[in-house]
Formats: sequence, structure tokens, C-alpha cells
Amino acid sequence: MKKIYALFIFIIFTTTVYGYNNKEVTSKDTSEVIALNKSGYANRFTNPRETVIDADRALKIALNLKYTAGVAESYRIKGIGQYYLNKPDSAYNSYFSALEAFKKINDERGIAKVYNNIGNLYQTVDYDNALKFFNQAEAIATKYGDKKLIASLQLNKGNIYNRQNRYSNALASYNKSSELFKQLKDSVNLIQCLENLGDIYYKLRNYNKAEELLLEANAKAKRMDMNASIVAINMTLTDIYIAQNKFANAEKYIDEGETYSMLIDSAKNNKNIYEYKHSRYELERKRKNYEKALSQLIEIYQRDSVNYKAIESTRLNLLQTEQERTNQAAQVQANEEKSRIKFWSVTLVAALLLIVVGLLVTNVRRKAVTNLKLQELNEEVSRQKDNLDRINHHLEEIIDERTKDLQAKNRKLSEYSSYLSHQIRGPIATLKGLMNLENEGLVDKSECIDLMGKCVSEIDDKIIEMSDMLHDTDHGAV
Repeated sequence: MKKIYALFIFIIFTTTVYGYNNKEVTSKDTSEVIALNKSGYANRFTNPRETVIDADRALKIALNLKYTAGVAESYRIKGIGQYYLNKPDSAYNSYFSALEAFKKINDERGIAKVYNNIGNLYQTVDYDNALKFFNQAEAIATKYGDKKLIASLQLNKGNIYNRQNRYSNALASYNKSSELFKQLKDSVNLIQCLENLGDIYYKLRNYNKAEELLLEANAKAKRMDMNASIVAINMTLTDIYIAQNKFANAEKYIDEGETYSMLIDSAKNNKNIYEYKHSRYELERKRKNYEKALSQLIEIYQRDSVNYKAIESTRLNLLQTEQERTNQAAQVQANEEKSRIKFWSVTLVAALLLIVVGLLVTNVRRKAVTNLKLQELNEEVSRQKDNLDRINHHLEEIIDERTKDLQAKNRKLSEYSSYLSHQIRGPIATLKGLMNLENEGLVDKSECIDLMGKCVSEIDDKIIEMSDMLHDTDHGAV
């Protein structure tokens, strides 16, 4: 009995230890996801490629753990890295995945952060859409009193107002953002605020204020190794010095900006080098050094040609990636609905077969009716043919009879003609003889006239006799 109790206690102990160890491992893994995402976010300005790498590692762990909050944040951080690597299409896909994951767990603050990130994607291409996402995010951030997010949103909204040339609105947003970042002791975003404020004052032609803010931002960015920010700050400083004809200062910050550009990712570096080339062109043109200005223009043109090919290649690669992603999603959906499709396919085939059978039966019936009608028509045609044959035969008999009758009558006419010519020839010959005798005076005139009257009467009688014969139905001719 003691052995059984001991075994029971051992089983409980080992189960408890296993459960404890499992929880410990899970907790450790989720902490690693959080740490990787924080590290990636911290590197977004200095090394965005590392941001994407950290986010991918965190995402892989979170997916294995089915840690939805970690999956959502990993997608968001990955999108931020892709945004700073100048890959907007890839960033949008990552943000969309993050948004779906945050909605699944009903994390409104996470949703607000993603809205802010998506708004950043629209900053340079669609101001209205960008402001729409920023305002949606700000409503949620205000609801939860999230100062950090509100500060970021004010900074981003200021950027939109800046691009819209609404400088007073931009200054108000940047100042609000700057105050909040000071409270939060966020040095990185404070540098962004200084840079943006300097840009506004430059556009308002307050060069002294702009220079002061930008030099302060430049110094702080160098201390924090924010190379991308230094490059952007130096561009604005260059524009200020060119506008003031301070050519030496302008050249100094162009050189420095190009040097820091070399430390940034190659895709963004190409864009920065292009802009600095353009700044050099403006500098030389303002100096009236037209030969150097022309050489800068030639380099800009050549770089444009190379960049065009690179951009198109990148675009095609992004589209290919997007297509692969779409295909994978379609495949998953197809697999989920495979059974339903099979069922409906079989049902449809069965229905089509029934329709075909019905059509065949109907066709056979129609053919039978048609054949019956054709048979009746053939019989009617046969009867009509027999009638025609009989009529033709009767007509032939009638024609034969009429032909024989005509032949007989023609013979009689011939006989009557011969007979008449014979009967009339005698009296006519007598008349001719009497006329000759009378001409020669061999016969008495009165006697000649009497004889001639008899001949004429005889001829008349023959003609009347012939006429009666011709009008006789039994002896006449047609």
C-alpha cells in the first residue's frame, strides 16, 4: 500500500514539475519575442535592415507559440523596418497582417499604432488618406491617454500639414509633439521634431531660427548615431546656406551629408546621393560656376537612368512577392473549401446529367412524332402520285381516241375534196367548151346560154351537196 501511495505522489510531483517547466519555457519565449521587437524598433532609424531581421525572428517564435499579440507586434515592427528601407508595398502587407492579428484579440491600442503606421505610408502620396488614419489612431490614443502615441501622431500630422503648405497648422502640431516627447524623455523623436520645425522655419524664410533648430538637431543626431536623420537635416541646412549665399557652409554640409549617406542602406543611399547631387547643382549654379553645374546635371541624368532600372526591378520583385502571397492565401482558402467544392461539383454534374437525359428523352419523342408525320406525308404523296398516274393514263386514252378521230375525219375530208373536185371539174370543162364554141360562133347564143345555165346550176347543186356533207355531224370534218 505504501508503494502505491509513493508512486501516486511521484506522478503528481513530476507532473507539477513538468507543468512548471513548460510555463517557464513559454514565459521565456514570449519575453524573447517582446525583446526582439523592442530591439528592432530601436534600430529603425540607424539600421532598419536589422529591424526587419529582429521582427522576423520574433514572428517565427510567436507563430510557434500561437502568441497572437506577439505575432501582431512582430508584423508591425517588420513593416516599420520595411518602411525605412523604402519598401512601401512590403510594409503595407506587414501592417495589414498586424492589423488583422490585433483585431483578432481586440487590441485597440495595437490597432491605433498600426493606423499610425499606415498613415505614414500615405504621407507622401495621399494626404487625405494619411490624415484619416492618423485621426482614427488619435481617437483611440486619446481614449486610453496614450501620450507616446499622441505625440507620434501630432508629429506625423505636422508632416502632412507641412506638405500641404499649411505652416501654421504644422507648427502647432510639431510644438504639441515636442512638448509630449520632452515629457516622455524621448530623445529620438525630439530630434525629429527639431528637424521638422527647422524645415518649417526655412520655408517661412526665418533662416536664423531654422539654422538654430537644425544645428541642434544635427548635434543630437550625431551623438545617437542617427545617420538617416543627419542626412535629412543636412539637406535642409544646405538649402538654407544656398539661399543665403553662404556657399562654404553649404558645401561643408553637402560633403558631410554624402558621407553619412554612405552609412545608410543602399536603396535609400541612392535617393540621398541623387538629392545631394541636385543640391551641388544648385550650389554651383548659384555660384555661376556653370561648367560644374552642367557636370552635376549630367551625373543626375545618368543616375536617373540607372535608378529607373533598379526601381523597376524592385517594383517587379515586390509585385512577384505580393502575387506569391496572394497565391498562398488563395491556396489556403481553396483547401478549406475543398469538400464543399467537391459536393457542389458532384451535385452540379448530377444535375447536368439529369438535364442531358431529359433533353435526350424529349429529343427522341420529338423525332418519333416527326417520323410519324413524315410517314403520313409519304402516304399522302403516294396517293397523290397514284391519282396523277390514273389521270395521265386517262388523258392518254382520250388523246389516242381524239387522234384516231382526227385521222378518220382528215381521210374523209381528203375523200370529199377529191370527190368534189371530180364532180365540179366536169361542169366547168363544159362551160369552158361552150365559151370557146360561142367565141368561134359555132353555137347559137341562146342555146349556149341555156347550156351554161345548166352547168352553173349543176355546179351550184354540187356545192350545196358538198356543204351539206360537211355540216353533217356523221360525215363532216373538224
